[in-house]
Amino acid sequence: MSILHSNIIGEEGKDLIILHGFLGMGDNWKTHAKQWALLGYRVHLIDQRNHGRSFWSSNFNYATLAQDVVDYCIEHQLDKIWVLGHSMGGKTLMHLACEFPQYIHAFVVADIAPKTYNPQHQMILNGLSHLDFNQIKTRGDADNALAAYVKDSGTRMFLLKNLYWESQGKLGLRLNIDVLKNVNEAIGQGLFADARSTHPCLFIKGEKSDYILENDTPIIKHHFPNAEQMTVPNAGHWLHAENPTFFFKAVTDWLQKL
Repeated sequence: MSILHSNIIGEEGKDLIILHGFLGMGDNWKTHAKQWALLGYRVHLIDQRNHGRSFWSSNFNYATLAQDVVDYCIEHQLDKIWVLGHSMGGKTLMHLACEFPQYIHAFVVADIAPKTYNPQHQMILNGLSHLDFNQIKTRGDADNALAAYVKDSGTRMFLLKNLYWESQGKLGLRLNIDVLKNVNEAIGQGLFADARSTHPCLFIKGEKSDYILENDTPIIKHHFPNAEQMTVPNAGHWLHAENPTFFFKAVTDWLQKL
């Protein structure tokens, strides 16, 4: 059995697992993790399969991603954990809460709803698939090549955090693009109609994001009757990066009142 890679920040305290979004990695959350560690949490920055330093596999769906987290909890002897999941990580978390409720104390879902989404990442995946690391020798080269597919420089900066040196003079990506380029539909899938969790939970969205809409409240409450909802002002889908101070305080205040 393969176990997900993690970076654990904090020596002791309440175990808080953070699940990153599609094409991200646990290290995207390191700044917040260090702050939570100072408040008495032991923060587990997990790389989900086919991302970061975790193992690669052709099997990629939310049931499998949720089982990966269970396997991680068993390996690290974790019980009644706090979990925060962003985007794809939020969907993994929803499946985890509904299918394996015994592992969770409470959770926060960042900017994703339990509904089905249309495929949204094809141009990004096309761009990443066409990066030729026999020709690309620097991060600047990679950025220039990706710019033909991804116009937004901030999005490219996020994606290119996956660059690393495979060997001297040879760049690569910490992403299994051959698998991930074919999972767009699976990533967008919603929960089964009968999926339920009664855990305390918070759904927090970015004010400028359209991932959670006002009319999504009924479906959130259908699956998660104890859900609270909150909006981060002046932030889009990457709400934790676009308004980090507000996001951190809002999530921390909610966690500490439980």
